[in-house]
Amino acid sequence: MGKIISIFNQKGGVGKTTSSINLSAGIGRLGKKVLLIDLDPQGNSTSGLGVEKNEVDSQIYDVLALDLPISEAIHETSAENVYIIPSNSQLAGLEIELAREGNWEPLLREKLSNIKDDFDFIFIDCPPSLGILSVLGLIASNSVIIPIQCEYYALEGVSQLFDTIQLVKANFNPGLDIEGVILSMFDGRTNLSIQVVDEVKAYFKGKVYVSIIPRNVRLAEAPSHGLSIMDYDDKSKGSEAYMELAEEFLDLVE
Repeated sequence: MGKIISIFNQKGGVGKTTSSINLSAGIGRLGKKVLLIDLDPQGNSTSGLGVEKNEVDSQIYDVLALDLPISEAIHETSAENVYIIPSNSQLAGLEIELAREGNWEPLLREKLSNIKDDFDFIFIDCPPSLGILSVLGLIASNSVIIPIQCEYYALEGVSQLFDTIQLVKANFNPGLDIEGVILSMFDGRTNLSIQVVDEVKAYFKGKVYVSIIPRNVRLAEAPSHGLSIMDYDDKSKGSEAYMELAEEFLDLVE
């Protein structure tokens, strides 16, 4: 049975989509079958894995709003063993549609129940907000991975994030847990990055992955080519870091 994990932080620019793409690709390279659900209307996970978001004939909006069978929205990607349910800007209006209808909470969880046994892991790239789409992802998930950037104000908003997770846990998904915390954009030359690592480790006791993602130019370039960092430059520091993270993730899960 596939484990369903939301990758979530309501702050933008924390490496959420970069981690969604490259953790998925790393796990795929290690022989696991992975599905990534792009739940962000910006569709960056979609284009970052080589799928043309405005040309796909089926996406997550069609599944949630138009009742398309979820199996018909799964697309192959540029990464080995990684599949995606894409999104695009159409998804932006879904929150208003669902809020109007009501009873939307279990929608994604019910859809995923039809395919979760077909994959080893299902990751959900949540939007950078605390809205309905993120809550849909959290209700459908077994656990949450939180990416945090090694910069000033790194922990700002974390208490809000915790409140949202606790709210979902109390009302809809009692088994929801924090899977782990990914530290990204680390620059070992600065005292600030080192200080942030210590602060985050103290805050999320025992939940922070040992593998830390560095600042890396190649990592920033890869999405524009529709490739994971492993497929773009597998000798880069970014590729090595995400492969280490994928191995650590699997060790902890298994």
